Amino acid sequence: MAIGATVHTFEIDLADVDRNVYETLSLRVARHPSETAAYMTTRVLAYCLEHADGIRFGEGISGTEEPAVMVRDLTGRITVWIEIGAPEAERLHRGSRLADRTAVYTHRDPGKVAAQWEGKRIHRREAVELISFDPGFIEAASELVERRTALTVSVTDAHVYLEVNGVAMDSARHVRTLG
Repeated sequence: MAIGATVHTFEIDLADVDRNVYETLSLRVARHPSETAAYMTTRVLAYCLEHADGIRFGEGISGTEEPAVMVRDLTGRITVWIEIGAPEAERLHRGSRLADRTAVYTHRDPGKVAAQWEGKRIHRREAVELISFDPGFIEAASELVERRTALTVSVTDAHVYLEVNGVAMDSARHVRTLG
């Protein structure tokens, strides 16, 4: 018998001063058995940092047609395509062709992640954003995540302040393009 996904509940207070977004969110996130805690934490953080009307999680690790996180407009068209980790160049190419904006949030070494895409075909490569955090930030946060997690996310001047179940930490938000 296959092991099923573990559902995590996140109660989130979001204050993104840079984008003027202030929300209280309640998310139920299914963590696939093959998904690492760091991947799931990055996925939830990307959801918060990209929060907008029409945002939602994709099909999950097994889904091939959708990104990990996306924003759809009122017509149902994907306007923002967000991948997590180190996706294949083909996924970025497809996402960049379909959406107005494509981004990758990674919990890995951004230099190594970007290196895997060198010489590969990626539509509008110069516009694709690779977003990372200070070394150890995602790992430290993911160690604090429980089945029920209280999360406070504050962003100001491209700096992320995070409180996970009462433990505070912070990191710069590093953004680079593939161009």
